[in-house]
Amino acid sequence: MQYIGIDLSGPSNTKDTVLVHFHKENDKLHYKKHETPMNDYALMTYIESLANIDSVTIGVDAPLSYEDGGGDRESDRSLRTFVTKLGMKGASIMPPTMMRMVYLSLRGIRLTREIERFSTKHNIHIVEVHPGAALGARMETIDDVLHYKQDLSIRKRIRIWFETQQLLDIPEAMAGESHTIDACAAALAAWHWQDPNLDPAWLYKASLPLHPYDYCC
Repeated sequence: MQYIGIDLSGPSNTKDTVLVHFHKENDKLHYKKHETPMNDYALMTYIESLANIDSVTIGVDAPLSYEDGGGDRESDRSLRTFVTKLGMKGASIMPPTMMRMVYLSLRGIRLTREIERFSTKHNIHIVEVHPGAALGARMETIDDVLHYKQDLSIRKRIRIWFETQQLLDIPEAMAGESHTIDACAAALAAWHWQDPNLDPAWLYKASLPLHPYDYCC
């Protein structure tokens, strides 16, 4: 089983898009590779090449649907309540149609629908994830979760902490950017969602036809 975490950026800012690839072995995820920058073609090509040899689970940090009429989805409201109880900022959960989110939402929706086109021939599972919430729900120190994007020393601690979550062999250089940490957290959340022996910290089930993917952390 292959697991991929994607920290997606808007379509004009692919330098901030990170894909991290883990391979599951003996109930642990072993780091295999990460790629950045990544445009849509590169993402789809990488995923399809893996899917040709094994099943693939993908955690995508981006809205994969939007609310008809705009504003919050029910899942956004639910997650905002969840992270607020953890001590995180509810404002970090933004509606997909908000101006600063709309291009990211567009890319996430387009990318996953393109993946669906070839997933009929492969065993591919897609889930929307929130990496910050995945960290906040599992780490003991919420202050680290609130400040890791700005603080290299915290990201270094999180890289080591991933080992306690059975994400192994992550290179030290991965702590250099918050995008790589987020991609690893996206893979962690996707693993807990997909593996029947594990549970996500929070889960909002898909609601067809408008919201076709589960959302978890």
